[in-house]
Amino acid sequence: VSPEVRHLSIRTERKVPRLGVMLVGWGGNNGSTFTATLLANRYNIHWESKRGQHSPNWYGSLTQCSTARLGLDHEGCDVHVPLCELLPMVDPNTIEVDGWDISSLNLAEAMERAKVLEPELKKKLRPYLEKMKPRPSIYFPQYIASNQATRADHILQGTTSEMLETIRRDIREMKERVDKVIVVWTANTERFCEILEGINDSADNLLKSIESESSHISPSTLFAVAAILEQCTFINGSPQNTFVPGCEQLAQMKGVFIAGDDFKTGQTKIKSVLADFLVNAGIKPVAIASYNHLGNNDGVNLSAPPQFKSKEVSKSNVIDDIVAANPVLYKEGEKVDHIVVIKYVPYVGDSKRAMDEYTSEILMGGLNTIVVHNTCEDSLLAVPVILDLVVLAELCSRITFKGAADKDYKPFSNILSILGYLCKAPLVQKGAPVVNALTKQRACIENILKACIGLPPEHHMGLDYKLTSIWKDKYANCNGLLNTHHS
Repeated sequence: VSPEVRHLSIRTERKVPRLGVMLVGWGGNNGSTFTATLLANRYNIHWESKRGQHSPNWYGSLTQCSTARLGLDHEGCDVHVPLCELLPMVDPNTIEVDGWDISSLNLAEAMERAKVLEPELKKKLRPYLEKMKPRPSIYFPQYIASNQATRADHILQGTTSEMLETIRRDIREMKERVDKVIVVWTANTERFCEILEGINDSADNLLKSIESESSHISPSTLFAVAAILEQCTFINGSPQNTFVPGCEQLAQMKGVFIAGDDFKTGQTKIKSVLADFLVNAGIKPVAIASYNHLGNNDGVNLSAPPQFKSKEVSKSNVIDDIVAANPVLYKEGEKVDHIVVIKYVPYVGDSKRAMDEYTSEILMGGLNTIVVHNTCEDSLLAVPVILDLVVLAELCSRITFKGAADKDYKPFSNILSILGYLCKAPLVQKGAPVVNALTKQRACIENILKACIGLPPEHHMGLDYKLTSIWKDKYANCNGLLNTHHS
């Protein structure tokens, strides 16, 4: 082992811009619930349900509702602060929202259709939301399930190039109202796009294919291209391969941040914790069977095989790096039997059911089975993830780095892999390792933010408490502990 030391200067611009978020699929469950939650928090709207009085919050948000450990105080006690206070971050109450949808409903009507929020809250939000209406969106029926056709009454017309220009113009209009714009795809899952030589394999070919009306360019890729050409960060919240090679290359050429893929909320987030725990405990998972059923529009769209295939891919790869990290348990090339099933059950609406069975080999040929049942409001888990993605992506645009040999400060690589904690299938630079284990992903975010203010990474060694030479008598009184040291 040869220790290596590298010196890195990190600079964070302190001025927080006025942020605009443009949602593709603004009228969907996620988009309408995101906007409603922003407004409820901004105007401190309270409501009552059968469980009592409720106040607005951001529960489920990493930036707003979790903390980071700064270190020890003078008494040896841990000091924690909200993650959003480590560095200057966008206040959710100041975010402006706009977007597109293939449905013509205004946001109040979309909120009613979603059936996510409580009736009294919806009533109080209606005056704000009924003034908001999505812009017309791109609708290519071959990319989403045919059952979405009944919603598609608000679509752009013209050539592909004309649609691209319209989206770009929409983004420019939003930029006139705010300092910075981030575009997020929270619309339907599309089928996977085939990577074709001369069509979408390079930035030049991709742009030429758009001009020539190629049918191999998906709506999500068109939105990504529009955002990139307008110098706006684009985040893909669905599992399809929006970032075809040509799109990735275009983002790199333009120096624009991209991130994805697929919001990580319920079942997959738990899986990335439980599988990591089992393997790190020396237990060998050999089979994981995951079943879901839901009744919202996401479930309708995923009932079509091509769209389900996109989701299956993003949900199935979540344990690959965890397995690869333990050659004691798994031989080279050995895989876990892993299956994912999603079914549409209209009655349950947005209240998704997720059931998982983990079968593992334990000592001396024994078997261990863990069964998990998770009932969750799908959109109420996704909305905090959307907030964290835009808040952290904006922050990353203000952080620059300079090595000892560099003349100037340089930004993050244009693929924001730091956001992998929030995505089922994290997008990374070519050749970089894909990390799915949730604890590692969160540690990455926290430690980078701490580095920005000159604090060391969290190592959890706790040597202050474990070495007699360091432990001080005054520490022993922390949290009511008795001093039991002897000379």
